[in-house]
This record gives sequence, C-alpha cells and structure tokens, in this order.
Amino acid sequence: MSFKVIANMKILVISDSHGKAERLKMIVDQVAADHVIHCGDFCTKKSLLPKGSQTVVQGNCDIERLSLEEIWEAKGFRFFITHGHRYDVKTSVLPIRYRGQEVGAQIVCFGHSHVPYCEQSDGILLINPGSIAQPRGFTVPTYACLELMKKKIKVTYYGIDGQPIQQLGGIYTFQ
Repeated sequence: MSFKVIANMKILVISDSHGKAERLKMIVDQVAADHVIHCGDFCTKKSLLPKGSQTVVQGNCDIERLSLEEIWEAKGFRFFITHGHRYDVKTSVLPIRYRGQEVGAQIVCFGHSHVPYCEQSDGILLINPGSIAQPRGFTVPTYACLELMKKKIKVTYYGIDGQPIQQLGGIYTFQ
C-alpha cells in the first residue's frame, strides 16, 4: 500500500527592503521558499527583485506602479497582501483586519510600520514581517517564514543572519 505524502509549503514574507536588493536576494536564496511575498517598499525596479514564484505589492515609497492589494491562495489558505499605509497600520491593525474579513482572507500580510507583528484574531492571522533594512520596535532587521500545514501555520521570524527570533511567531490553528 502506498501513501501520498502531502508536503508542507514554505512561504517567505518580507517587507520594507528599501533598496537593499543584494540583502533581499541573499535572504531569498538562503530561505529557498516555495513562494515569496513582498509587502512593498522594495524601492528598486521590480526587475531587480529576485526571480521565482512571488507576490509583490506597491508600497508608499515605491515608484514603479504595481497593484496596491493582492489576493493569493495556497494549500487552502487565502492571503490578503498589501503594504498597509492605506490602512493606517501604524495606529491600529483593526482597519486592515476588517479588510481581510471583507475579502475572505485567513492570512493578512502587510508592512509599512517596520515593526514585526503576528497575531491571530477572529480567525484572521495578521503578519508584519518587520523590515530587512530599517527595523523599528525591534533591535534587528527581520523577515518571517510561514510553513503551511493542514489547518495550521507555523510562523518563524528570523534576523538577516538567518538566526530564528524565538520571542516572535508561533503556531496558529484554523478551522
């Protein structure tokens, strides 16, 4: 008897790289994720972003015109991806959570504040990976990796040295 193994999916979530194209490429190569989500403020030409499976949105500092919001689905999870400046995320996460509810997302990925944030509320997981260029509210530049499992997501934050940051992230369960 053979069993089909359903592999987990690894997603790199990154934001606010602010022109650090080489640092971004190093992280993308190091993580070797199945998909990359960039929540905006890459501040380079989109053509300079690392190649591969990716979802990228325009941030408030990006000159190149891209979509301000994207919906992406994987492994039965629906993602809402935006930079966050249009939802005033530096003040409150409520508007962006409400927008996530409106579009039927289970995961909302955003940046803008440069502050790492991960919280599940009302069935929606909000993730801000922080910034790999200009950290705020945390001592080192950060990014996040998501491991999509059946009805669960493991979120791990890393410094740009590739070392996990134990006090951030966790395992989140979905219905």
